Amino acid sequence: MKNLNAFKSLISKPAAVVIVTHFKPDADALGSSLGLAAFLKKSGHQVSVITPSDYPDFLTWMPGNETVLALSKENPAPEAQAAALIAQAEIIFCLDFSSLSRINSLGDMIRKTTATKVLIDHHLEPESFASYEQWDPASASTAGLIFELIEELGLQDQIDATIATCLYAGLMTDTGSFKHNNTRHREFEIASALVSRGANPHDIAQQIYDTNSLERLRLTGFVLSEKLVVLPEYRTAYMTLSQDELKKFGAQTGDTEGLVNYGLSIKGVKMAVLMYDRKEEIKLSFRSLGNFSVNELARKHFEGGGHKNASGGQSKLSLDETLKKLLRILPEYQQQLNQD
Repeated sequence: MKNLNAFKSLISKPAAVVIVTHFKPDADALGSSLGLAAFLKKSGHQVSVITPSDYPDFLTWMPGNETVLALSKENPAPEAQAAALIAQAEIIFCLDFSSLSRINSLGDMIRKTTATKVLIDHHLEPESFASYEQWDPASASTAGLIFELIEELGLQDQIDATIATCLYAGLMTDTGSFKHNNTRHREFEIASALVSRGANPHDIAQQIYDTNSLERLRLTGFVLSEKLVVLPEYRTAYMTLSQDELKKFGAQTGDTEGLVNYGLSIKGVKMAVLMYDRKEEIKLSFRSLGNFSVNELARKHFEGGGHKNASGGQSKLSLDETLKKLLRILPEYQQQLNQD
């Protein structure tokens, strides 16, 4: 962090702190939030973690999960509580998102507040709204950036098993169990340090990867057998899921996570796309290999973005029209997709 001494001063005395992460948080978003919360509480800060939506059941085991204020359309009551906490906050940490639009109604609340804002993130092209930034797009995870910030503060001895477990979960998942091309030597150093502080790699992996509902496994089987389409001329694989199909398999939040990676695992495929109907919009997940930037494609055509090889997007069109739009723009990228 550039202005580290000023940040040290900011957090040197107990304050009312709010930590916010993005809509439909993943393990990095939730793990970094809970890890930072546990760290700040050690210094006497009054900390509230708020998520703008629910999140997968396979993340609810994380230490501190019971304290999270999760907003949802089904239960709008917490929004008033969130608004009060944000209005009273002296410091607001924004984790794992680069734009306030990623947190829905919470974005306007945070933009208007006089609280000091701190951004900790690794996504491309961050919005300039924070007084302090721990931002590095080369970092594989926001959890890793929090570890490095604690290290910069000289407070790594404060990392206990609870903090280490939450941060390791974020680091492990955002590197795809240390196999994505964002995994540097530094990620292994951080992982090693977290394990030395009490994170258990086997237990964390089992909780996240090996704890499935029967419905989720059946949904995966359906997608792979019935919904996976490969377009060899574009080296692209895509999958679509309608509301009816999601209901048929009793899909819950998080059940579609990771599906897009199956498409990318097909020999010869350079880009994979998953699109599914979220009722209020169509959600798109993009993955790519090599130099092909799905971040640019998502930003240009689907109001999205993220990382070069892993991005998200959205569409207000129907599922069928969104697919047609994707198929219309593929010729624009055919040459890039066919480059080795």
